[in-house]
Amino acid sequence: MTLVAGVDSSTQSCKVVIRDAATGALVRSGRASHPDGTEVDPEQWWDALHAALADAGGLADVAALSIAAQQHGMVALDGDGEVIRPALLWNDTRSAPAAADLVAEVGAGEYARRTGVVPVASFTATKLRWLRDAEPANAARVAAVVLPHDWLTWRLLGYGPAGRSPLGPDLSALTTDRSDASGTGYWSPVTGDYDRGLFERALGHAAVLPRVLGPGASAGTTVHLPAPSIGESGDTPASVPRHATVGQESPSEARPATGDIPAGIVVGVGAGDNAGAALGLGASDGDVIVSIGTSGTVFAVTDHPATDASGTVAGFADASGLFLPLVATLNAARVLDAVRGLLGVDHDELGRLALEAEPGAGGLVLQPYFEGERTPNLPDATATLFGLTLAGATRPNLARAAVEGLLCGLADGLDAVRAQGVAVSRILLIGGAAQNPAVRTIAAQLFENPVVVPAPGEYVADGAAVQAAWALADHRPDWPLSIAAQPAQDFQPVIQAQYAAHRVTG
Repeated sequence: MTLVAGVDSSTQSCKVVIRDAATGALVRSGRASHPDGTEVDPEQWWDALHAALADAGGLADVAALSIAAQQHGMVALDGDGEVIRPALLWNDTRSAPAAADLVAEVGAGEYARRTGVVPVASFTATKLRWLRDAEPANAARVAAVVLPHDWLTWRLLGYGPAGRSPLGPDLSALTTDRSDASGTGYWSPVTGDYDRGLFERALGHAAVLPRVLGPGASAGTTVHLPAPSIGESGDTPASVPRHATVGQESPSEARPATGDIPAGIVVGVGAGDNAGAALGLGASDGDVIVSIGTSGTVFAVTDHPATDASGTVAGFADASGLFLPLVATLNAARVLDAVRGLLGVDHDELGRLALEAEPGAGGLVLQPYFEGERTPNLPDATATLFGLTLAGATRPNLARAAVEGLLCGLADGLDAVRAQGVAVSRILLIGGAAQNPAVRTIAAQLFENPVVVPAPGEYVADGAAVQAAWALADHRPDWPLSIAAQPAQDFQPVIQAQYAAHRVTG
């Protein structure tokens, strides 16, 4: 059995899956936490990676690995390979004024034409402009700019700060992939090249940018790297893999797990998190993924790039050689959290209440902009409940209005993706909230396309594991997707019609 590892270095944690390269079967897994906050010392990601690998039983029997990670984060390096300041993450909004400045200088349409995106605070370019304006001394030291998965890949290959890495600070060895590069605001999915004029406009001077490798490529092989000392990362490496799959023998069960990284492991190209999830799901042209997490995302795998001058749809590239138009919403699963709290019930009871009400929730419509909204761009908006009558003021109607409002916000995102010429054949509904029967049922009543709910899984890490197997075999593996539910289609136009009648767009 040839084993491959996939890593999801997300905002909250580092997750590792180890799979059989031939079948995709899960062998074991591991996890370690990341610190809270919107800026993080990347060394903490490195420590967490070692801890998660130890928790997964180590890499002694693994032939290849690849890293998918949170997009957009700005990691600025000096000429000695040192991180100049803590990385600014995608959710750090201090660069919002910088985003507005860049759009005013270049124009939204021109940005969309040249990069497929219109800058918002999450994108790397805006963080570079913030650095230039707020910390000019730090900006002047910048010799290279990379993203979280780029930096971790570079470290796996043995590069890093002078005197603290086997191969030293060779900035020319930095690599990335097209999916993560497309979230910077200075790379074009259409041309496949960096727009160095836009990069220098953001930072103020030229710097090294990582080489963009193609899908399925290898970035190189690991050198031996010992794990950080116990306690450095806040996680004590486990002595055995705690997440070995039940009923499946783990090749590492007979020996202590380790966070050491052996030499000679093939390192895949890596990816941004959403592209990693699409790859892990096996999504192809015609698939639209609706993800309900803390925030919501709607993204499609398509054979043509998106160019949306409004900025609603980000025209990203995917990790397979195609394109990944994406819409993000701020309000997703937390909508259900808020209404569950109001009703004093748990999530299961919220779902049961919602299914007691008829489609349309007795005329009750929740516009779920509890903390502003990104799509549409209404940062100062608040949630609003419309259509409240004496007859309609019931607990089931309020529960159903919460689910309908959440899904209608995502349906608006789907409409925006469709407007970019994306054909939709099925919807893959993922995220924790997708496991609620009410969310599944109401999604099948709202969306006109078939809804498929994959089994819960670490799809970002799975996508990275696909990349690792791809780098070994020189072809993309075709692993089966486990399906949890396929709710019967029961389109109820009243849901979206009511929502549209009250929609606030600006």
